[in-house]
Amino acid sequence: MLTATQETKFDLLRDLGLSEESKFLPLEKLTEIESRYLRDLRVNLKTAIAGESLNPKEAYLVALAAATNEKNDVLSKAFEEKALENGAEQGEIAEAIACASLLATNNILYRFRHFAHKDIYEQLPARVKMNIMANPVLGKEFFELVSLAVSAINGCERCVNAHEASVLKLGATEGRIFDAIRVAAVVAGLGKIIK
Repeated sequence: MLTATQETKFDLLRDLGLSEESKFLPLEKLTEIESRYLRDLRVNLKTAIAGESLNPKEAYLVALAAATNEKNDVLSKAFEEKALENGAEQGEIAEAIACASLLATNNILYRFRHFAHKDIYEQLPARVKMNIMANPVLGKEFFELVSLAVSAINGCERCVNAHEASVLKLGATEGRIFDAIRVAAVVAGLGKIIK
């Protein structure tokens, strides 16, 4: 007979579309010691994906970008499949992945400018191609929202402020923004357990 923690582990794996036979050392350790945290983790994921301001496709695309940013192949594959199940097209999948790459680049560059506090770095051209931002497949508002979520994970204050202002200007609400950030945060935490 399974313990409550073992059942939660299997439920979490099923929620992600992963085999019950999947083995992840941190997940196995938490299961072995009957950690109550596994229930919290599962509830956090379900709550984040079922946010009020994102539809499931959007939530899974944000999750995919976050997992890609965190270099978590297991979760990237799981969230790609979930996004596809919820109506995402291949172009949207590719753009969520590309957004994570672009923002990793931008976040480092702009975080450096912010930390350095030197006018010369502000004046030098970035020389980073960002054509994907001009006419995104995801739509401008949602692309900016994904950019904001990835920037929050990467801790770029300047990027967070710029993308939040842009998303609000494009008509998003603070609730929608917070839902996207919650998805990114939960995925970053989940990636410490399932990797």
